[in-house]
Amino acid sequence: MKLLFATLLLLCSFLLLSSSLLVPVMGVVDSGYCGNKCGERCKKAGVMDRCLKYCGICCEECKCVPSGTYGNKHECPCYRDKLNNKGKPKCP
Repeated sequence: MKLLFATLLLLCSFLLLSSSLLVPVMGVVDSGYCGNKCGERCKKAGVMDRCLKYCGICCEECKCVPSGTYGNKHECPCYRDKLNNKGKPKCP
């Protein structure tokens, strides 16, 4: 009985430790700059997970994110000029 309890305790400890080390997968590399900037940019988005994903991709490539929740893309030309495969703006 003690062996079973010790095994379960060890297993639970391992799962708790490993889950805390995982980075959430949302297409955003959780670097401090991009995570904070994209969180601010996408806080009013209707589909927040998609906004965070594409903002994160654009931020990692361009090293900048426009201020505010919409517009201001003139502050970051790389971010402004990225297009998806349909010719529409890629970055939110």
